Amino acid sequence: MSTVATDSLFHYHRHRQRHDIHRASLRPIPKFQIISKKPPPFHLICSQAVNNGARDSLCYRYSKLPRALSSTATAVVDASESSGDITFSENFELKRTEKVEGKISIRLDSGKNEDCWQLTIGCSLPGKWILHWGVNYIGDVDSEWDQPPQDMRPSGSITIKDYAIETPFETKSASRDGEAYYEVTIEFSTKSKIAAINFVLKDDESGHWYQHRGRDFKVPLVDYLHNDGNVIGAKKGLGIWPGALGQLSSILLKPEAAESKGEDIGELSLQKRPLQSFYEEHSVVKETVVCNTVSVSVRHCQEKAKNTLYLETDLPGDVVVHWGVCRDESKSWEIPAEPYPPETIIFKNKALRTLLQQKSDRDGSWGSFVLDEGLFAFVFVLKLNENTWLNCKGNDFYIPFSSSVALDEHSGITRSEVEEEHKEYDFPMISDGASELNQAVPAYTEEIINEIRNLVNDISSEKSRETKSKEARELILQEIEKLAAEAYSIFRTSVPTLPEVDLSKDEVLQPPVKISSGTGSGFEILCQGFNWESHKSGNWYMELHEKTSKLSSIGFTVIWLPPPTDSVSPEGYMPRDLYNLNSRYGNIDQLKVLVKRLHEVGITVLGDVVLNHRCAQYRNQNGVWNIFGGRLNWDDRAIVADDPHFQGRGNKSSGDNFHAAPNIDHSQEFVRKDIREWLCWLREEVGYDGWRLDFVRGFWGGYVKDYMDSSTPYFAVGEYWDSLSYTYGEMDHNQDAHRQRIVDWINATNGTAGAFDVTTKGILHAALERCEYWRLSDAKGKPPGVVGWWPSRAVTFIENHDTGSTQGHWRFPSGKEMQGYAYILTHPGTPSVFYDHIFSHYQSEISALISARKRNKIQCRSTVKIIKAERDVYAAVIDEKLAMKIGPGHYEPSNGQQNWSLAIEGRDYKVWEAS
Repeated sequence: MSTVATDSLFHYHRHRQRHDIHRASLRPIPKFQIISKKPPPFHLICSQAVNNGARDSLCYRYSKLPRALSSTATAVVDASESSGDITFSENFELKRTEKVEGKISIRLDSGKNEDCWQLTIGCSLPGKWILHWGVNYIGDVDSEWDQPPQDMRPSGSITIKDYAIETPFETKSASRDGEAYYEVTIEFSTKSKIAAINFVLKDDESGHWYQHRGRDFKVPLVDYLHNDGNVIGAKKGLGIWPGALGQLSSILLKPEAAESKGEDIGELSLQKRPLQSFYEEHSVVKETVVCNTVSVSVRHCQEKAKNTLYLETDLPGDVVVHWGVCRDESKSWEIPAEPYPPETIIFKNKALRTLLQQKSDRDGSWGSFVLDEGLFAFVFVLKLNENTWLNCKGNDFYIPFSSSVALDEHSGITRSEVEEEHKEYDFPMISDGASELNQAVPAYTEEIINEIRNLVNDISSEKSRETKSKEARELILQEIEKLAAEAYSIFRTSVPTLPEVDLSKDEVLQPPVKISSGTGSGFEILCQGFNWESHKSGNWYMELHEKTSKLSSIGFTVIWLPPPTDSVSPEGYMPRDLYNLNSRYGNIDQLKVLVKRLHEVGITVLGDVVLNHRCAQYRNQNGVWNIFGGRLNWDDRAIVADDPHFQGRGNKSSGDNFHAAPNIDHSQEFVRKDIREWLCWLREEVGYDGWRLDFVRGFWGGYVKDYMDSSTPYFAVGEYWDSLSYTYGEMDHNQDAHRQRIVDWINATNGTAGAFDVTTKGILHAALERCEYWRLSDAKGKPPGVVGWWPSRAVTFIENHDTGSTQGHWRFPSGKEMQGYAYILTHPGTPSVFYDHIFSHYQSEISALISARKRNKIQCRSTVKIIKAERDVYAAVIDEKLAMKIGPGHYEPSNGQQNWSLAIEGRDYKVWEAS
């Protein structure tokens, strides 16, 4: 008899909102013990999210749909008690977990002949099972998984990069217990150079991995002299294949990455020997979320001065209502006067407990509570057993007796003093975040829509046109845009059209007074204040300090500084100790001096923060770097589970993995709390005014909103960089899908941050390189990048430290840089200029373009009228104040209502100003 205490297990809880906006969160399940003669079972927890009545099932076979409360099965109540007006009626959804047990089997036996053997892995639990596997070859040293030869891969297998194979399990019709069984069989030759087969199991429906003691299963095919605990079928010692699978007494389910480094097989003295068959099976437990309902209604009988509350649920078994009443708005629990329903006891003079009566068909239970008229509300939680309590989104159920009492958004109140009696239990949430959000969205968005309508009516009315200044109307338009950003997820597929307003006779625009968080004033001009080599000076902050006056005189209003933290890489993009601001660019005191000086010359400062990943400072027991140091000493719970290199115990990633360093799991509340505090500390300690956010493809934009709301930046911009669309090596004209992905990310942040307009950079590349300037107009005659769809959130650029400098990952067409700057510095959006171009022979031309932009008050929301987009020329008029053209072709603006004068001219570009 053995006792095995498991590690904390986590409930993977995912829901979907409208327009494919994803969130993920983790909820801890209490530790427990397994006492068994058998090896301890795996655990897998799946959930089912509710979205507007439809269920986004993560484990379809095991998630039970809630049954409608049966009217026929409801107990008959005395007609005298049921008379009166209904003052309250609502159905609540309940969620709880159930366990389903099954078997996992591993079998090795001979195949067609003595040279052909097969390894079969099976599972008896229904699910979308996948075998994630690879091999080690004899002689490999320090190698990760390798892909097996083609003839070893079962049908339906797919390759995972260059290190693994994924093979779906097949359903077997015959099974030992009459249930479906799922298997994968791998055939291999004993004459191959394969030293071991490595594998893990994956439930594709929930995203959980099954590993052996937190590592990969390893089936050695050679004499294996060292057994570190993850070897299957091996004895301790020199022998192999003893005929049994060996002890698996510590197999645990952990949501960890599938790939773990194998043993250094090349260092061992490995020799082939005849294999021996073995078979072993082990228990597997799958915890699933089951949905039930509870229905509550209240009738008020004026004649008897009584309120009768009916409660009905389809929960199975004995259900106890732990309840009390509130006499006023204080929401404190009290015990009412008798009489009480049958099967009621008083609990510690603080609450009552009533056992609900079974329905006639035993498919649920019901109860009736008759209470005096003067009471304010009925409060309760449900108790299924000693360890299972069900409440309302973390609060007590709160049922008002007066129809005039408005419920809060959770239909509940904060936990009462009775919580002290059951706070040690895990309270499963009744409704997940998706359901809660979907309930709140209609009313919330209706308010936004009404507010937008009022603003539109205000600005479009004749009276408004006569009395409001252009500045006032511009402020209204900006407020409309801010509201639209909040409601964008609902209106993403539609383009709202505002009435045309003739502003031509009004006075010159002034910078808006009201600033939206993260979006600046609209008149920003951004400078990237470093390149890929800047760290080599070791004194970059002080070198830049000497150039602050020059940057201000050129016209820059915002500067983006390099990552300030301690970092594994000297450039700063592999951060380690986030609170250590001594880097290769200088120390924290020098950074503060630089920021103070930039503020003195009128330049706001953006800090480059890397939130997607973080380098660990210590290794775990398996030699994997996933333990962090410094003030934020996180462990492997802070790392996403599906990053294949770092054995994270967090949730599945909400974006793309970076791979070079552990991807941080932002669904963890402790992670988000620490990051929020760190960003606020940077603003306070250093004086940063906003953020440049690195590699935001790696995590959901909703987390960025959380961080922006907390740190309240003046300006923020994210790096969402992925590939544009190409066909046979040629860039497609329509790049709507690419800019939609960027816009979707901005939308996920609720518009609290902009994004670099990678789409515009890519299209400029193709247009200038191939002399195809027709690319600079989309199908609707608008700029084809993000700037054509959401200009106030588009940060346009032609080069940065990654694309140019000494890295040169995506260098702008040589010699045509000024055409690119003539485009972005005259167009809407927030233009960004690269450091290398500022301090080069381009400086005077860039300075002239910035001066023209500022003189004519071109801003991020300016309007563009494309005049030409032809093979060799692109021309446009911006705000009827600037006209520009790029390309070798001819264009001259015609004088009509405006007289145009040439302001700037360079190689294949011209800019005119209206006089």
